[in-house]
Amino acid sequence: EPSPVSTLIKSFAPATIANLGPGFDFLGCAVDGIGDTVTLRIDPTVHPGSLSISSIHKLSCDPRWNCAGIAGMAVMRMIGIRSVGLSMTLEKGLPLGSGLGSSAASAAAAAVAMNEIFGRSLSIRDLILAGLESEAKVSGHHADNIAPAIMGGFVLVRSYEPLDLMPLQFPTGTELFFVLVSPKFEAPTKKMRAVLPKEVGMKMHVANCSQAAALVAAVLQGDGRLLGSALSSDGIVEPSRIPLIPGMAAVKRAALEAGAFGCTISGAGPTAVAVTDNEEKGRVIGARMVKAFLEEGKLQASATVQRLDRVGARVV
Repeated sequence: EPSPVSTLIKSFAPATIANLGPGFDFLGCAVDGIGDTVTLRIDPTVHPGSLSISSIHKLSCDPRWNCAGIAGMAVMRMIGIRSVGLSMTLEKGLPLGSGLGSSAASAAAAAVAMNEIFGRSLSIRDLILAGLESEAKVSGHHADNIAPAIMGGFVLVRSYEPLDLMPLQFPTGTELFFVLVSPKFEAPTKKMRAVLPKEVGMKMHVANCSQAAALVAAVLQGDGRLLGSALSSDGIVEPSRIPLIPGMAAVKRAALEAGAFGCTISGAGPTAVAVTDNEEKGRVIGARMVKAFLEEGKLQASATVQRLDRVGARVV
């Protein structure tokens, strides 16, 4: 059992965009600037080998039912912590049920903080497995949020059994901006997964596979226009979910008409994500999307323009 190398650690994990259109459950990326923060400390008032959540907003403080707590305890089991107790506070920078990987950000920040406070003995894969344990309990067994939240950048989930992850390097020096427009509307992941088709025809399967392949090629080549085109071309998941988010179809049209390379639902929604290569242009696109949410969906929404996060969860 390792001894703690610090008495207090603070960590941050970024928001993530899962699916990226046709990459349902196997493609995702991290977004800079927004996310969740965890503060973890050695606490003599907590029973040895246990974790207590001392402060959190709107969520359960029971670590067995909180994504940060589940991931933190999973890391404790992996390391074998039995002789000290810890307490955790969680600052939510991401809204719940937003489609921006809220649960994954909390789990990633907690896993990284726990690993760091005991000397960083676990691998990145171990941390993702700890986060995946949390995701499975909270929103489903999928790694397209937790993997990029920890690793940063774009990540391809090649296999779940065994877990096989492939980082996709978007070229440095190439600009890529995500326009994230979040309406005041909650879309629970379980509800949004329940509407998905149980069977897919061969023609649609081939079409979606080709778009997912084009998306991967676009990331590796740094081709924003191709990335946006592929991201916009999901024919399986997006069509099933769009009717559940008021105004989403109009929001997508508004983004494309304003010059976005592409637009789709971020994760399970309701956040809409558009891509462009210019920050100022991204703000114009975002304003058009906000207007479409209000006019067509009767929903108030907020827009932000962010770059790709290439680092992932880290100590701050």
